[in-house]
Amino acid sequence: MSDRLSFRWSYIIAPVIVFLLSLILFAFFYHMLPAEVAVHFDMDGNPDNWLGPEMTGVTLLAPQLLFVLLAWGIAWGTTRLDRRSGWASSGGVRAGRVVSFMGNILALPQLILLFAMLDILSYNSYQIHILPMWLFLIVVLGLATIALMVLGVVIFLKARQSMRGENPP
Repeated sequence: MSDRLSFRWSYIIAPVIVFLLSLILFAFFYHMLPAEVAVHFDMDGNPDNWLGPEMTGVTLLAPQLLFVLLAWGIAWGTTRLDRRSGWASSGGVRAGRVVSFMGNILALPQLILLFAMLDILSYNSYQIHILPMWLFLIVVLGLATIALMVLGVVIFLKARQSMRGENPP
């Protein structure tokens, strides 16, 4: 059995799921959109820029697709690099977990874009804003910071165990 890394969909599953969710939500709201869709709002939440429904879809979904392609490129490129150099079998942190983290972390900015899209669609369909964007960003980035801190502690504890010669669980 080869220790070489090969591409797996689990390396990019989070960006793919967020993209598909974005497509489904846009398809759900599309028939409710007016001819002029408000896509930008001032500090008071009043619209100040409009697009047509089709261009709104392109504007909202294209960045999501680009993040999926970027995640795929990172995962594919990293696995391809391993086939040439064999760095994954050199020990240390499990390479599959690193590639999975690198590919799936791109779902974080996608979630922010998904919220912005949902807010735009909600405003144009029901004339309500879900939540202020700044509050959503504070919550998401706060949770991401906590998750990274927990990950850092886990990595530190595993490194400490391996330095002592203990076998990690």
